[in-house]
Amino acid sequence: MKKYWGILLTAFMVLLLAACSSTATGEKNGYPSKPIEIVVPAGAGGDTDLNTRTLAKYLEKELGTSLVVSNVTGSGGTVGVSKVLDATPDGHTVLAFHNSMLLNDIYGLSDQSIEDFKFAGTGVLDQANTFVVSKDSKFKTLEELIEYAKANPKKVTVATEMGSMTYIQVMEFQQKTGVELNIVDIGGASDKLTALLGGRVDILPTSLGFVKSYLDSGDFVSLGILAEERLESAPDVPTFKEQGVDMTIDKVYYWGFPKDTPDEVVQTFSEAMEKVVANEEFQEEIRQYWVEPVFLNSEETQTKLQELYDHYETVKNTAE
Repeated sequence: MKKYWGILLTAFMVLLLAACSSTATGEKNGYPSKPIEIVVPAGAGGDTDLNTRTLAKYLEKELGTSLVVSNVTGSGGTVGVSKVLDATPDGHTVLAFHNSMLLNDIYGLSDQSIEDFKFAGTGVLDQANTFVVSKDSKFKTLEELIEYAKANPKKVTVATEMGSMTYIQVMEFQQKTGVELNIVDIGGASDKLTALLGGRVDILPTSLGFVKSYLDSGDFVSLGILAEERLESAPDVPTFKEQGVDMTIDKVYYWGFPKDTPDEVVQTFSEAMEKVVANEEFQEEIRQYWVEPVFLNSEETQTKLQELYDHYETVKNTAE
């Protein structure tokens, strides 16, 4: 009898430890029950891909399962977004994207909107958006660019992708400064980078983190960042605002599920994200790319995206 009770007690302890382990890794209500696919609607090697993979690496530990990042490109991100919306809403297919989905909606490139999603939250904010030029450029400052562009309408070429983050930046820059630029639809982040390296464009709107190695080597020069204040990690790079152009851009890296996904699944993922963003190792690693580890929960992410949507719509309507 004592042996029987001993076996029973041992079995109970094993089940208790398993339950505790499940809770620690986020396996609530059977979720996750298999590897999770993270769909990035942008090419490999870009800033979106880099930020997603960094956060995903830490999320694996919190959720207790593998996170497989899939780069699904096409139509400014709409192909990747469609893949998530068409997936079974069980929490095992997640969208990792940014403001471009809002712009695709505003410019009529898709009928996908923030209303189609439940957001787990935001893990990274990029306030290091910039205009960069090659080291041999005639422009060394934002003032020189503006002065030349006013005297030579549509002579300054800018690499962008129609309906993208860079596109709306360029549109707003033209409105704020009164210049007319030659806006060239190049493609994704890597394509735009190649265009500047090859001398096919004069200006590359991008993120400091994406071109960090070129800035460090001196091959590229930043004309300023679209932020309220200078970055601690890049104190020598002035803001557009201090150079007389009142523009700021927040690139919000959010994670979302189809709207029919169970709330408890979204909450489990959201709690895991919050733990990752509070992790000092993650904070140190992600800051190497000149972005900030900032956690916004589901409601805060929804509110932030709606604010951005309203602003972009105003910029678009003003340009028309």
